[in-house]
Amino acid sequence: MIQREKYIAPIRDFYDSDLIKIITGIRRCGKSVVLSQISEEIRKKTDNVIFLNFEDRGTLSKISNCDELLAYVEKTRHKSKCFLFLDEIQNVKDWPDACKTLRLHDCSVFITGSNSKLLSKEFTKELSGRYVAFRIRPFVFKEIQECLTQQGRSATITDYLVYGGFPMRFEFNTESATRNYLNDLDQTIVINDIVNRYKIRKPELFSKLANYVLISNSRILSAKSIYNYIKGQFSECSVNTITKYLGYLKEAYVISSIKQYSTKAKRELNFFEKIYDEDVAFNSIRVADGIFDLTHNLENVVYNELLYRGYSLSVYSGKQEIDFCAQKENKKYFIQVAYSVAERSTYDREMGAFADIDNTHAKILISNDDIDYSTSTVRHIKLKDFLEMEDFT
Repeated sequence: MIQREKYIAPIRDFYDSDLIKIITGIRRCGKSVVLSQISEEIRKKTDNVIFLNFEDRGTLSKISNCDELLAYVEKTRHKSKCFLFLDEIQNVKDWPDACKTLRLHDCSVFITGSNSKLLSKEFTKELSGRYVAFRIRPFVFKEIQECLTQQGRSATITDYLVYGGFPMRFEFNTESATRNYLNDLDQTIVINDIVNRYKIRKPELFSKLANYVLISNSRILSAKSIYNYIKGQFSECSVNTITKYLGYLKEAYVISSIKQYSTKAKRELNFFEKIYDEDVAFNSIRVADGIFDLTHNLENVVYNELLYRGYSLSVYSGKQEIDFCAQKENKKYFIQVAYSVAERSTYDREMGAFADIDNTHAKILISNDDIDYSTSTVRHIKLKDFLEMEDFT
């Protein structure tokens, strides 16, 4: 088990706060592990800690609703500040009432929940400003390296580009076992959770849309373009339905998107978004012929790594599109991503995207090439070096 300090560090500032700490993210990204690591850290300072896992049937048989939870905490806690960890809290009836009450009685409350029932928009509705949320994601490459080193194994970039970073998949040693696990996880997250949660009446249409979007990662899409692809097969399809289904995938953390920024209009282009998978495994398990889409997965991996490092991202649309305008702490980087620029035409296209960017801004090309293609104005970073960096220097 690796220590996920990148996520724990910002939560640490809120250990003593009466705000409810919500640890959120896609199913099986490691939320419960982070919750456990925080509780173990706090136990070094106090024994007034209660940890309840509501996926455990024994726990849930005794504590299944708000009143039972309040009674248990009152009976178990000490009189000083109590640190309360509630894993998979959505299984408790009227859990928001319990959390809101506990925070008023000198409890520091930490919760996690399944993405099928505890979604981002519900935090505002149920807890109305009494919370602070922290998003956990699947492993990035440095975390994979650390995890596999503990197991006496080594990580490869190709494996990461194909099968991504869901933590539990690294418990399996064969490709077939890995694919079985990821297929089952995909069925649970993408189909079962969302269809059941939203009571989708057209599951075949939703499944078709999800498959199309997830295998089209790192591309600019719109609800209208997806509608045009699907309408011939589903006559009852509409743009509004497509928009609604895309929203469900985002709320369940299956996909995310970044806006295009137009230098000509000086505004965001709201109708078109570049969509990325939460994990590239969602793309690869949909490939039937074994010809994996490493080009788009590589860009998706760079996107995930930049988010992990705290950058806000947009697509820059000047004379040519630049994959990322990444900003953090008053620093701005224009980043172009390619699998390889060894071919002259590809090199000219990727480097040409920087033509209208002045040299006061950092211009970076990331590719899987081993040769250094840096110029006097563009810094080329090899993918293997980028994945092992703490940040740009």
